[in-house]
Amino acid sequence: MRLSDELYAFPWQSLTENNCNSYLIDGPFKILIDPGHQHLFAELRNSLGSINIRLEDIDLIIATHMHPDHIEAVQYFSSLSTMVTIHEIEYHYFQKHISYYHDFNLEPDFFLIEGTLKASDIELEVIHTPGHSPGSVCLYWPSHKALFAGDVIFEQGIGRTDLPGGSGDQLKKSIGRLSSLNIELLLPGHGNIIRGQEEIMRNFSLIENIYFGIL
Repeated sequence: MRLSDELYAFPWQSLTENNCNSYLIDGPFKILIDPGHQHLFAELRNSLGSINIRLEDIDLIIATHMHPDHIEAVQYFSSLSTMVTIHEIEYHYFQKHISYYHDFNLEPDFFLIEGTLKASDIELEVIHTPGHSPGSVCLYWPSHKALFAGDVIFEQGIGRTDLPGGSGDQLKKSIGRLSSLNIELLLPGHGNIIRGQEEIMRNFSLIENIYFGIL
């Protein structure tokens, strides 16, 4: 799904298997956000091929967090020059506490930190948003007023807090930070994309009214 000259969305549509939405920033420097599950990667690979993007064309993979449905497919890029990045807190938490990751073939090329990430002519604001996981990040693209929200906030929903490292209090604070941004395009890790500032602010209000009292 082409959203603009530089932005593609690859929403996950299956109702029987869980996987994340993936996004491509398609400029001179190409960034893939959340490549998804390894065993379901063929669909994303085919979608990239349909817009003439090969795996070796991807310069950087950003994982919003380390749950398998968002990061597992990075292993398809292990023999390529593609860089991979994630927040340091996230990486070390999962390496230490979750046995699945002890043999996971991932060595980030660098760690994300709060602030501006510059890549060629692209500038993304990295926002540490714990709650769904300890080192979860969201990415705000000011020039497009677009928020890559990972599993922090969805259309009429929020990320789970009952998984290892989750925290309802932290998730509320993270969502509160995001709600102050000037967003025209909310790109969640699952479910529907939300367009338009009015609809996005309405969604933030709904989340606060429904979920904040029980987190």
